[in-house]
Amino acid sequence: MGIDKFNHEGYSDLTTYEALTNIHREEMAADKKAAYLPLVYVCSPYAGDIENNVKNAKRYSRFAVENHAIPATPHLLYPQFMNDCKCNIDSCQNTSR
Repeated sequence: MGIDKFNHEGYSDLTTYEALTNIHREEMAADKKAAYLPLVYVCSPYAGDIENNVKNAKRYSRFAVENHAIPATPHLLYPQFMNDCKCNIDSCQNTSR
C-alpha cells in the first residue's frame, strides 16, 4: 500500500501518514492472525450418559471456537445419521436420537 507522507498540496503531513501506517499495520496483523486456525480433535465419551456427554462435547467445542480453533467433534455429528445396529437399516430403530 502506498501511503504518501505529503498531502495533495505537497506539504509534509506526518500525522496522517503515521495514522494510516498504523491502521495498515493493524489490518495486516489481523489478517495474519485470522488466516490460521488450528484444527482441534475433540475426544470425549459418548456412551453411557449420552445427554450429559453430548452437552459436555458441545461445551468443549465451544471452548475451542472461543480460543480461535476449529473443533472436529465426530461423535456429535455421526450419531445423527448413523446407527450401530447390525440389522437391516429399514427394520432397525434409530437409538441415537
